[in-house]
Amino acid sequence: MNETATQLTAPLRARAEIDLGALRANVRALRALAPGAAVMAVVKADAYGHGAVPCARAAVEGGATWLGTATPQEALDLRARAGLPDGVRIMCWLWTPGGPWREAIEADLDVSVSGMWALEEVTDAARAVGLPARVQLKADTGLGRSGCQPGDDWAELVGAALRAESDGLLRITGLWSHLACADEPGHPSIDAQLVLFREMVAYAEERGVRAEVRHIANSPATLTRSDAHFDLVRTGIAVYGISPSPEVGSSADFGLRPVMSLKASVALVKQVPGGHGVSYGHHYVTPGVTTLGLIPVGYADGIPRHASGTGPVLVGGKWRTVAGRVAMDQFVVDLGGDELEAGAEAILFGAGDHGEPTAEDWAQAAGTIAYEIVTRIGTRVPRVYVNEVVGEGGPGVGPGVVPEIIPGYEGDDVAQGSDVKRSGT
Repeated sequence: MNETATQLTAPLRARAEIDLGALRANVRALRALAPGAAVMAVVKADAYGHGAVPCARAAVEGGATWLGTATPQEALDLRARAGLPDGVRIMCWLWTPGGPWREAIEADLDVSVSGMWALEEVTDAARAVGLPARVQLKADTGLGRSGCQPGDDWAELVGAALRAESDGLLRITGLWSHLACADEPGHPSIDAQLVLFREMVAYAEERGVRAEVRHIANSPATLTRSDAHFDLVRTGIAVYGISPSPEVGSSADFGLRPVMSLKASVALVKQVPGGHGVSYGHHYVTPGVTTLGLIPVGYADGIPRHASGTGPVLVGGKWRTVAGRVAMDQFVVDLGGDELEAGAEAILFGAGDHGEPTAEDWAQAAGTIAYEIVTRIGTRVPRVYVNEVVGEGGPGVGPGVVPEIIPGYEGDDVAQGSDVKRSGT
């Protein structure tokens, strides 16, 4: 397989490099961990900030046969723009009354139903469009969010869905649920949810449901609970190479590689005396004569303000720490007297191959989870895709073409006619 590594001739203020080769490898690793199950790559929230369309394509190339989104709008956009091979299913699960049921049916999406109101709306839409809906019934086995309660509610929903199926209005394609504490292996709720899920599935099947897939495993359960794999595993953050359970194992421990690297160009380097206040509130004051480096990204770009004074950055081959507060568009690092040129590369996080911090390091610094770190990177930061597939039918970029950047970044200074260097794998 041929791939491309894209290199821009003019540096951007900031960029998120998305390694689609790493994403494909992650999907292959997840397939190997769940050999008896299909893999759903979850690409909700613009693929956790990585770019839904390119990541969906790469996930399918890695062997995913299902794609998952939260909102129907995400799923409809994916169906319209991704150019997916025949047979790739798309599921969406976060519905509200009055949602685009008809459009979802026409786009051949799998829709999740947790209660009678949703079943009534989707069957009405199916009558209107004259096509059966693909419906997955969700059971609340203990997470307490969406999903139908066990007992009478589940019995009513299953019975009504079967009647609608016999009327040709829908096809029950899935039975599913979601684990609450799978990122804490050994938590008693995991076994309790699995027991209840099996009971609710058995009830539905005893009454005639013949679903294509049964699924409850998210990323952590895919990695640590083979008994939760059933017919399909829904892998989200693991697809992007981030460990969902860093206390249990790192990305490398699970055979995964981080997909996103966040980089910026140092905007200014200057010498200042000791006792010089830095950024709003002067929460950092230089201890002596030093040099300061200005990093031109801030909380408007998704850099967490909670990481003020703690966020790590690799600049000039050394780890530096955010000096003072993170502002809307910029923050400062104390270079300790090192003299660097403006335009030097600052790596906020990446795979860690070159000693740079990881998204997990930023999560620790900000008191959050790595999911949030990558997902919150904002629309001012262009996504630059590397290791895109090139070849007949492939979605990659060709020589002399600017790499694909998510729509909405036209204002960034991307050099036209950038070179694209090929490499083989």
